[in-house]
Amino acid sequence: MDIKLKNYSHSVATKIIVFFMVILCFTGAITQFVNVVVLNDGDFDTVFQDNYFLSRAYVRETEKVLSDLTRLISEYKSEEHILSGGSIREEEMKGEEDNLFLDFQSNSKSYNHELSQEANYEKFKELYADKITQAKDRMIKNDLREYHLLLQRVEEYKDLLYYVSDGTTVFTNSTNTEKAYFRANPAYMIFEKYEQEVYPEEIRNNERYYWITSKIEPLDQESHGVYIAFTEAFLNPRIKEWKEDKVIATNGVYRLAGFLLGLMISFIYLVLVIGRESFDDKEVHLNTVDRLYNDINLGLCLGLIGLWIGLVSNIGTQNIQKMIIPMTAPIAALGLFLVLSLVKHFKNRTVIKHTLVYRFFYSIFKFIRDVYDSGSVGIKLVLIVVGYPVLIALTFFMFPVTIGIAAWFALKRIKGFNAIKEGVERIKAGDIRHTIDVEGNGELGRLAANINSIADGLKNAVDNELKSERLKTELITNVSHDIRTPLTSIITYVDLLKQETDPSKVEEYIEVLDQKSQRLKTLTDDLFEAAKASSGSIPVNLERIDIVSLMTQGLGELNDKIEDLALDFRMNYPKEKVYITADGKLLWRAIENLLSNIFKYALSGSRVYIDIEDLGSEIVLSIKNISAYELNISADELMERFKRGDESRSSQGSGLGLSIAKSLIDMQKGKFYIQVDGDLFKTMIYMPKNKKSNE
Repeated sequence: MDIKLKNYSHSVATKIIVFFMVILCFTGAITQFVNVVVLNDGDFDTVFQDNYFLSRAYVRETEKVLSDLTRLISEYKSEEHILSGGSIREEEMKGEEDNLFLDFQSNSKSYNHELSQEANYEKFKELYADKITQAKDRMIKNDLREYHLLLQRVEEYKDLLYYVSDGTTVFTNSTNTEKAYFRANPAYMIFEKYEQEVYPEEIRNNERYYWITSKIEPLDQESHGVYIAFTEAFLNPRIKEWKEDKVIATNGVYRLAGFLLGLMISFIYLVLVIGRESFDDKEVHLNTVDRLYNDINLGLCLGLIGLWIGLVSNIGTQNIQKMIIPMTAPIAALGLFLVLSLVKHFKNRTVIKHTLVYRFFYSIFKFIRDVYDSGSVGIKLVLIVVGYPVLIALTFFMFPVTIGIAAWFALKRIKGFNAIKEGVERIKAGDIRHTIDVEGNGELGRLAANINSIADGLKNAVDNELKSERLKTELITNVSHDIRTPLTSIITYVDLLKQETDPSKVEEYIEVLDQKSQRLKTLTDDLFEAAKASSGSIPVNLERIDIVSLMTQGLGELNDKIEDLALDFRMNYPKEKVYITADGKLLWRAIENLLSNIFKYALSGSRVYIDIEDLGSEIVLSIKNISAYELNISADELMERFKRGDESRSSQGSGLGLSIAKSLIDMQKGKFYIQVDGDLFKTMIYMPKNKKSNE
């Protein structure tokens, strides 16, 4: 079951289904949110309120009534009061006069700049008296119109009783103005002489009750009185409507919560699986959409949000419920594509690097760095001289920090220069093993590295010279020892032969002389061959050679010697024929030298492994055997001339076999290596594969 879930968890079909679930849940949540906002004017508290008098709807209804009544009694009072100019506030009249005075200053020739402001204002009041009167009449007319509109609106309040008075003027729609009459209704408010009498008490507990009290603050509490009573005929339909809206809003909130829960689960799942092919997949797979720069992506997301808000704002309240889904779904789908692309870049740790701003500044930085790294000291100096003032100008607000960084940079460069100077002095004094330690890849860093390379070259040259001197000494010693031994024997036996008269002894001495002379000849021939091989004077005739046949035929000729030494030769080679490009005679001479070493130094009765392997462009021939002597020297030392595996030099070898073999292989454009692992001795010959091998 778990395997099936893993197979389906990251499939394309699953991702598409979850994608549409996200869009569905998001669109549903937005739709329910808009429905609740339109229905309750953004008042979500209705869902959690149990009483109409605690609702926002009740406060707004009451606030509207109180606002109209308080304006009537405090601002307008009556037509006579308005016609007498009593409704015009002093600051309103002053504002009109100031506007006319500005016109007087700009357009009237009577304005005298040499007079004071007060004198000009008095002249203005005389000349603009008619315009001031006209402005006042216009304001009175506006107040009369507003007064009658308010009267008409309060007269339309049905099934609501009101009484408001300032001690002289009274506005009421009830013949009975006693407080007891108003108290007899299901709900009422009485504001008089700084006292507030409200019923039921839930009205006072309404969190928006201050909206109501703020409307009576402009009234003189000593002289004004405001009575409002809400009859059953007024309250019952409103309470019923409130309850219906509460049920709809509650269901909408529940649906909204469900959609939000589905949105959260599906979106989190989509975030987890997007860009991966399994939970074990460490690589983030990007597609064409992900090539869009992240800052442009983010800008498009913000643009889509602005577009959605603009479309919703231009739709009327009546049509918004019909249009919200077709407007939200496509914008949400496109936005989700962009958001998931940002999520994939977040997983890939390329949120910042895959931005247009980063690429722009990185390209500039890289260009300057490339110019700096590839240019001469003069170019770098120009870049620093020009670039530093620009940097100062751009970071003037953090000038001390910039100065501090520049001082640190300069101090670091001076420290590096002093280190180079001191290092050169020490190397000049003969300390060629000294290393100048300067960090970085700049001019000073590269200069220090070059000086260190020169010092390393000098050290290697000295080491090589010492090694060459040592080799020369050892060469002379070994050659002298190897040649003097048979030569001394020859001289000794010649002297004995001169004095000997016994024929049997004479014959024995002659046999020893023959052996020692042959040994001396062998040493001389090997030395001569080594010299010719090293000088490269041997002619080379490269041809196509079957390496397997060469080895098989050669081992067959040496079969008697192999049997005498009880050696077990094991060959491994490809089934198909393998051809190389080489000189057959020289190659066999090299191989014969290796086999000669095996015959001289291999452990009797041991196995010898010969492997031929095709590496494609070259063929490798490897020969492995177990040495009868302890190999306590390195492979490099064995390659030296006149060096033998037995340090006692009691064997019959000359110490030139490996050196001659390497020289012969090098002449045929091959490679020769040896390896020593304990008593295991291995030689490897790499030869170029013949191009016509597969034909």
